[in-house]
Amino acid sequence: MKKYLLSLAIAGVALISACAKTDKEIAQATLTETADHTKTIGTAKFYELSDGKIKMDIEMNFAARADSNVAVHFHEHGDCGNMGENTHGHWNPTKEAHGKWGSAAYHSGDIGNIMLDNKGHATLSVTTDRWSIKDGDIKNIIGRGIIVHGGTDDYTTQPTGNSGPRVGCGVIEAVK
Repeated sequence: MKKYLLSLAIAGVALISACAKTDKEIAQATLTETADHTKTIGTAKFYELSDGKIKMDIEMNFAARADSNVAVHFHEHGDCGNMGENTHGHWNPTKEAHGKWGSAAYHSGDIGNIMLDNKGHATLSVTTDRWSIKDGDIKNIIGRGIIVHGGTDDYTTQPTGNSGPRVGCGVIEAVK
């Protein structure tokens, strides 16, 4: 009887665990220096949440930029060649003004500034319904570039935020 109850309890825990909603990683990007693509400076991971929104977690370890603010934006193309210039301009599928994420005026590629600590480490999470990974959707982020700029986004200069040179780059790829 004890074995039966123990088996039933284990099965119940397994069933509850299987039914629990977990965030599913759907995409990722490895960020590297534009001057030397062999030097990784961070990662961006994208998760589909149970409410349909997408969450991005960026973690950076960029010692060369320690104690500084760097701007991060999504760019149109996923090609980090030519010091990141091949990504072209900011990804702005809805043709909105450049600005600060969450303000009255901003576009879907305006991620914002990230303050790196004295070792060059920083994290940032953004959750939104402005992004998707569905083929044919105007909000699809797959294949977009992520650019780390060497300066701070002023959130007002159009269309770039006067964010400085492209010092880091990655391509958003679907997780299989």
